[in-house]
Amino acid sequence: MKKIVSVQALPDYRLCLRYDDGVEGEVDLSAEVGKGVFKAWEDPEFFNRVRIGDFGQVEWPDEIDLCPDALYLEITGKSVEELFPNWTKEAVSA
Repeated sequence: MKKIVSVQALPDYRLCLRYDDGVEGEVDLSAEVGKGVFKAWEDPEFFNRVRIGDFGQVEWPDEIDLCPDALYLEITGKSVEELFPNWTKEAVSA
């Protein structure tokens, strides 16, 4: 898991993230605003309350959170296999 060391809300529902391995970048979350739990982001002041959670996730009040690894993939353009070389797909049956 990649560790986020800083997060900052930017205008237009973007986040600036920095990871412990030196990777930095921005993620545009504007397409999610108003959808489901992300309705709360319609209030820019709420969106600006972003922080790093106790388990390294990017979070907001009301239990809204995003996975640091997913954000890392978005910033770097890497695939899951590149980030987790030992990852394998397994068949799941219900």
